[in-house]
Amino acid sequence: MLTFLTTLFVAAAPAIQTKFAVIGDYGKDGAAELSVSNLVKSWHPDFIVTLGDNNYETGSASTIDANIGKYYHDYIYNYTGAYGAGSATLRFIPSAGNHDWGNASNNPTGLNPYLAYFTLPGLERYYTFRAGPVEFFVLDSDTNEPSGVTTTSTQGTWCHGAMSASRAVWKLPVFHHPPYSSGQHGSSTYMRWPFEQWGASAVLSGHDHIYERLGVGQIPYFVNGLGGKSLYSYGTILPQSIVRYNSDYGAMLVTCDYKEMTFKFINRQSVVIDTYRIKAKLIGTQPHP
Repeated sequence: MLTFLTTLFVAAAPAIQTKFAVIGDYGKDGAAELSVSNLVKSWHPDFIVTLGDNNYETGSASTIDANIGKYYHDYIYNYTGAYGAGSATLRFIPSAGNHDWGNASNNPTGLNPYLAYFTLPGLERYYTFRAGPVEFFVLDSDTNEPSGVTTTSTQGTWCHGAMSASRAVWKLPVFHHPPYSSGQHGSSTYMRWPFEQWGASAVLSGHDHIYERLGVGQIPYFVNGLGGKSLYSYGTILPQSIVRYNSDYGAMLVTCDYKEMTFKFINRQSVVIDTYRIKAKLIGTQPHP
């Protein structure tokens, strides 16, 4: 197990802890998804964030409940599927992947089953979610996204503005296609938006079915695609790559308060593979709202 420390500068604030899980490329009904969902639920997270590919293979309405609700219905707000009760509040925070869009280019209606299944803030394809000291900027990195996927697109401009306006201590862009990856798919360079310049504390994505932590500038980039679909081998190893793992399925457990954020990747045998900590340094006495 490797442990690393990075320091950011924020104002002093009360110690209010938030705990959440992060899963990616998980949405394939079967034993692997079941084991990861059991692992995640054993942590009793406040909510679950996904990094795309929630519904294999083609994002169909006929498969979405068995691929998602069967395992996570008790976290899904306004759940109307067949597997039990849902959540009275928003506790399942998904981002869309290429398989959610039908795994096809030029498919403008491909995301319709996903949009009908979830009740999400804003445009639902991309939106913000705030929980205590952390705010998520959930993006749609698929090229079918009608608001675009470049820094200067409508979506990119919205993200820049939302991150600039945020007063959260921790700011986390989350989306499917990784800007940097040593996996089979490799890097989706069009998603190399200036996240650090916009105030990001870390960047999380999926798509490659590996776990990887990379150092880009002064912040970590995570690839987390081991949620249950399949395991990938590595492609070209990037110079920014620090930790890589592809031996088993698993998920990330993240805890944070106004002073520190800790990321862990844990495999389904409950073995901690990687730990990364960002410790805030106090620069004042006023808490963030």
